[in-house]
Amino acid sequence: MMTVITRVTLDEGTEPAWDEAMQDRMETARSVEGWISGQILMPLDAPDERVIVGMWETRAAWEAWHEDPAFRETRERLERIGADDGDTVWHEAVYDART
Repeated sequence: MMTVITRVTLDEGTEPAWDEAMQDRMETARSVEGWISGQILMPLDAPDERVIVGMWETRAAWEAWHEDPAFRETRERLERIGADDGDTVWHEAVYDART
């Protein structure tokens, strides 16, 4: 299992539109092969930042998702509000307490 963590800083005033687009993206990802789960986090001390946590069976599944039309549609929405791709870090699960 792979976990991808992305940290994004949002422009002031774009938070609601960004949150909506990212929630839509995660909802469509639920039906994608290899998807396990995801979270959108807002640091308490940085309301203009978001941390996206995605859990996938493989990195290849995550990469394939980036070619999906639903993913590309939300990418276009995020680009229109000026959001960047953020900083992404990959992690391999050594232990998962949920199982």
